Amino acid sequence: MDELIVREESVPSQKYGCYPDERPLADLIDFGLVVIDKPAGPTSHQVSAYVQQILGIEKSGHSGTLDPNVTGVLPIATGKATRLMEYGLVSKKTYVGVMHIHKDVPEYKIHQMAKEFTGIISQLPPKRSAVARRVRERAIHRFEFLDVVGRDILFVADVQAGTYIRKLCHDFGARLGVGAHMAELRRTVAAGRDESEAVSLQQLTDCYQEALEGREDAFRSLFVPAEQLVSHLPIIVVLDSAVHSLTHGATLKTPGISMFSEDIVKGDRVQICTLKGELVGVGTARVHAEQLLEARGVAAKMDKVFMSDSVYPRMD
Repeated sequence: MDELIVREESVPSQKYGCYPDERPLADLIDFGLVVIDKPAGPTSHQVSAYVQQILGIEKSGHSGTLDPNVTGVLPIATGKATRLMEYGLVSKKTYVGVMHIHKDVPEYKIHQMAKEFTGIISQLPPKRSAVARRVRERAIHRFEFLDVVGRDILFVADVQAGTYIRKLCHDFGARLGVGAHMAELRRTVAAGRDESEAVSLQQLTDCYQEALEGREDAFRSLFVPAEQLVSHLPIIVVLDSAVHSLTHGATLKTPGISMFSEDIVKGDRVQICTLKGELVGVGTARVHAEQLLEARGVAAKMDKVFMSDSVYPRMD
């Protein structure tokens, strides 16, 4: 988290709210996040449906579709947290895969060509895709070859959300003049979560069963509060007295602020949280960080409210 500037010191209420890590099991599942290690075979939608079945819930959503034969990190939000998934979709993703080129090419030429696929590239989505087929610019932060064995290339790629790795391999082969295709692929980072956090569907099933029997520690270690989905956003921490009006969609004024990220820029998407770290909602900053210290003024407009208006009462 960025360095926080304290505007008004305050302590959390002992009567209202709840630290996210201490939520009752049912509340955690209604506003939570689990990172599934997607196996090869099922679609991302099917994996999300399996999570619903395991937990006995009606609503879940995943962050970024993976092809059926692709494995790896698939963050899944549950209950009310599904409305947060759009904020996780914009973060960069990391993949490790194998690209197979169709003819022999000198290794030095392969490494030279990789440099041309780093930075801003133009990409036309494949025919089978969830978006309109028009050329789009995408940022490739890293396209590195870890090993080259014959015609097989082991690579790692850090890319902007919405980049098609299968198309990246195809285009790379075309530029080499020999053709290429993606042979294997695994996603290791998505929505700010990495594969060290990922669990299998069977692990989720077993831990949830233990939780229902009163042994919750294992489940809580893998099923985290939904606040994690917006942890990459700048933060504004509000006083308890400001929470109730915000849950009704009121504009956040500077007197209601306790702390805030030092690098907030006007127009930024920001997470607005209580002193306990509970997400009240997501808003848009109306001023730069330094102006949040002013005695009066509009700080942010609420875009989406996630906290119930019954958690914190009106405090005059």
